[in-house]
Amino acid sequence: MTDGWPVALAFAFLTAVGFCRAGATYLVGRGARHWGARRGGRTGASTTSPAVQRAERLVRRLGPVAVPLSFLTIGLQTAIHLTAGALRMPVRYYVPALLVGALIWATLYTTVGLAVLGSLWGGVDRWVLGLAAVGALAVVGVSPVLRRRAGAREPNR
Repeated sequence: MTDGWPVALAFAFLTAVGFCRAGATYLVGRGARHWGARRGGRTGASTTSPAVQRAERLVRRLGPVAVPLSFLTIGLQTAIHLTAGALRMPVRYYVPALLVGALIWATLYTTVGLAVLGSLWGGVDRWVLGLAAVGALAVVGVSPVLRRRAGAREPNR
């Protein structure tokens, strides 16, 4: 399957991309909180955005576990990392969780991505495509479940 493909290089590159992008989002969240506090504005992560509100509930409820799980979601990943930064999740918890998430993300994109490219160029067995499809469906299926759980756990106000 991987003859001629630089799998290790693709995996390392995707891990670095996931780590840097999500880490930068976390830093933006920390900076936004700091900037908001200095300006006398709101210091929490809550906004009117439903995605950020869901992310805040998930981060408050799951803590560092929300970070690697965010790499399996669609539409919440950035909000979760931004919220983790704004809520000032300690770096000692965030960075290991971020590394696990980046590794998960790179694994999914390397396997599914290479399977799709290989199928387009005719170099992949059908069982590999089936496995990639199952993985992609699992990722797509996790996002709505996390969204429902975050919405159901909202505290009464």
